[in-house]
Amino acid sequence: MKTYKYLFLLLISLSIIGCSNLEEEPVGLLAPEGFFKSTKDIQTAVNGAYGHMMHEDYWGRKGSLPIMLRSDMVSIGDPTTPVRRIDHDRFTVDGENGMITDSWPRSYQTIAAANQAIVGAEAVNVPDELKNPVTAQAYFVRAFMYFELVRLYGDIPYLDKPVTDAAAAGSISKTKVADVYTKIIADLEFAKKWLPDTQPTRSLPSKATAQSYLALVYLTMGQFDNANFAKAYTEAKAVIDNESKYELGLEPDFQDLFNATKTAASKEPLFILDYNGFGDGEYGRDYMGALTGIRENQRDGTGGGWSVAVPSLAVYTSWDSQDYRRAVSLDDTGLFKAKAPATGLVEEPYTRFTVYYTNSANRPHIAKYTRFPGSVAEGNFRQSSNKYIMMRYAEVLLIAAEALNEVTPGTTEADGYVDRVRERARNGMAGSTPSPVPAKVTSGMSQDAFRAMVLEERKWELAFELKRWFDIVRRKMGPTVFGASGLEGLKTNFNPARDYLYPLPNDELLRNPNLLPQNNEY
Repeated sequence: MKTYKYLFLLLISLSIIGCSNLEEEPVGLLAPEGFFKSTKDIQTAVNGAYGHMMHEDYWGRKGSLPIMLRSDMVSIGDPTTPVRRIDHDRFTVDGENGMITDSWPRSYQTIAAANQAIVGAEAVNVPDELKNPVTAQAYFVRAFMYFELVRLYGDIPYLDKPVTDAAAAGSISKTKVADVYTKIIADLEFAKKWLPDTQPTRSLPSKATAQSYLALVYLTMGQFDNANFAKAYTEAKAVIDNESKYELGLEPDFQDLFNATKTAASKEPLFILDYNGFGDGEYGRDYMGALTGIRENQRDGTGGGWSVAVPSLAVYTSWDSQDYRRAVSLDDTGLFKAKAPATGLVEEPYTRFTVYYTNSANRPHIAKYTRFPGSVAEGNFRQSSNKYIMMRYAEVLLIAAEALNEVTPGTTEADGYVDRVRERARNGMAGSTPSPVPAKVTSGMSQDAFRAMVLEERKWELAFELKRWFDIVRRKMGPTVFGASGLEGLKTNFNPARDYLYPLPNDELLRNPNLLPQNNEY
């Protein structure tokens, strides 16, 4: 959305630096009570929240990279990268980690902007039918951010209105996980009621977006109470049943989901962060391509990436080579400047990547964010026009399958949801000969076997889209996937009593002791 770059909210709001330390940024002279006059003003405030999500403190580096590194599919490629990144890969994080101390306040700044839009909307004197569909975007953003925070940190401060008293901010305490989820659900229910069936762009949430996130929230809450699986299935099924009404579908070619020139027109994304090749400081400048790209690779014309987040070799070797999704998701060759006395460019396999950059990794690299990044205004893929998909319709189908298996095992309905996702993978590119991989689901699987299968399907279908870590956490798979037989081999530092949650930022605990105690064993 083009208006991401115009952070008009900075004219009117207090920016939270953490959740207990407030600092006013008086960029303009407008006050909230004088600013909100129309639904356009509400939208401007919501756009400020979207803008915070586009900051490198949240998406593309500080917030997203640790989630990728903590999974069992990605590890550090360049050993000289900052230790704050390596610590997430090795599970040696503490409350001083810079990725946490920067992403935490940005998350709360996003929430503050959403809260300002919600409260400001109360001053707009128009019928609910006109303003609530706009205000519902703010409810969705608030739910989106709290859903991520509660999964990462557990008990957290929950703020549902702008904080204007710095003294009072210093006494904020944590809200229990169960209560945070209750509030997330309430926000998503409001969004589901008032958001339109479709939006002019997938960078704005629709009714289907809110309902799909409700399904994911309930699926996640299945770890606390099995009754939530039925709710997850109900929400996902409602989206599936209204596929045509909501203008949803699977993109025929899996590759097009990760092509910046085609993603926005696809029916599959439910919510995207739409980068447009612009940058205003660290707003609008994405780093995902830089962090995941092959160092010194000349194929893209941007000088290659930084080889920071690189899949473990076992991801490549255990992923069936006939699965089209592997070819889309991974680059196993690079194009490099030939070493003297040779000249020109030479294509090399991944086994020779370190010949061209010593501190790289002789492993296939992630291709989803580097192969078709659109326009790139800065080198190493920074400031691209990528459209990053936060959720897509294929995941809704897999949510329905997983949840239904927990409610009624062995149904052909659940089989069909997975098979629909697999069929797209088998078909590959338009005009290509269909592959036998991945095979159709074997009917009549036991509940345990189906559960394991659908989690594997999520692993491959949603690879490197920041889903795997949350699957590991909600299914408590850490001891298995980080054991000796895991994709990365034994992760000796992983401690299931500690590492399913991040530590709370130490600077926040120092400013506000009410946030104590620190998370377990940190």
